[in-house]
Parts: sequence; C-alpha cells; structure tokens
Amino acid sequence: MKEKILEKATDMFLNYGFKSVTMDDIANKMGISKKTIYAHYENKTHLVEDSTMYVFDIISNGIDHIRELQKNPIEELYEIKKFVMRHLKDEKSSPQYQLQKYYPKVHDVLRHKQYEVMQDCVLENVKKGIALGIYRENLNAEFVSRIYFSGVNSIKDQQFFPLEQFPISKLMDDYLEYHLRGIVTPEGRKILNTIINSNQE
Repeated sequence: MKEKILEKATDMFLNYGFKSVTMDDIANKMGISKKTIYAHYENKTHLVEDSTMYVFDIISNGIDHIRELQKNPIEELYEIKKFVMRHLKDEKSSPQYQLQKYYPKVHDVLRHKQYEVMQDCVLENVKKGIALGIYRENLNAEFVSRIYFSGVNSIKDQQFFPLEQFPISKLMDDYLEYHLRGIVTPEGRKILNTIINSNQE
C-alpha cells in the first residue's frame, strides 16, 4: 500500500504542485481513508521527501540508460532533456519552484543530488564532444558543466521567466540550444541544426 500511495501522490504532485495537493486529495483519489496514508507517512513533508527521491531515482536511472546508448553528445543531451521533461510532466505545475518555496530543506537535498548526477553526466558529455571534434577543444569542461547546471536551475525561477511568457518545454529547448551553440564546432553545428530542424517538423 505504501508504494501505491507514493506512486499516486507523486503523480498528483507533478500534475498539480506540491502545495496544491493535500492528504485529503490523495485519499479521495485513491478511495482510501486519510488514516491509511498516515499509517505509512507521519506527515505530508515525509511524503514529499519520498516522492522527490522516487522521481529522482527514476530520472537518474533513465539518464544512465541513455548514456549507455553511446549516442553522439549533442543527441544525448536532447534525449536526456526529452526524458526528464516527460517524467516531470513538462513541469507544468513547476514542481521544483514549489518545492523550493514550500519545502526548502527537501529542495536543498534534491538539488545537491541533482548536481552530483548532472555534473558527472555533463562533464563526460563535454569531454566526449571535444574528443569527437564536435565541441571546441579549448573548452574548460568543468566550467561548462557547472554553468550548464546553474543555468538549468536559474531558468526555473518564475520571477525571471514567468510561465505565461516562457512555457517550460520551449524554455528548456531554447536554453539547450543556447548552451550548445556556445560550445560546438562547425561540425557540431551541422548535427545541432539537423536535430533542431527535425524537432520542428
């Protein structure tokens, strides 16, 4: 039962936001009593903690799987972005923003874990791209990977990028293109343009 509660709560949090969904909402949706949820979760914060780690694990495993496919580094970043957005329901309820605002401790733990995974992933991606001649060879890989992580987090700040003006999936596409155009070689630009053109069809 605990796993079913976790799955349903996670789905609702991602669709409607961590703040909006109450324990009553989850109980009603599942057709169980609130008491049943509290038998497994002492309070909503514990459920939010488990929920964020549950999504984090799914996404981390998915990213590992994509990396194992050994695609070219530009394609790999687009595949990862697509996979993450699908699992975060296109972030339509801005889960990270709500997490930061209403559950700052949970957000800090998650951000630290995300940084470890992303740092490793982007660092390897940059090194591979340089070796293949599709990223510029004079890049500082550590700087590029950190600035990428920092940017991905910054664009989720709705004070700077309000949703009605910057829909999240378009924003992520624009940011990824912005990142890649700054680091590709002419050879890499051809691959990037092909992917962008095929995404627009």
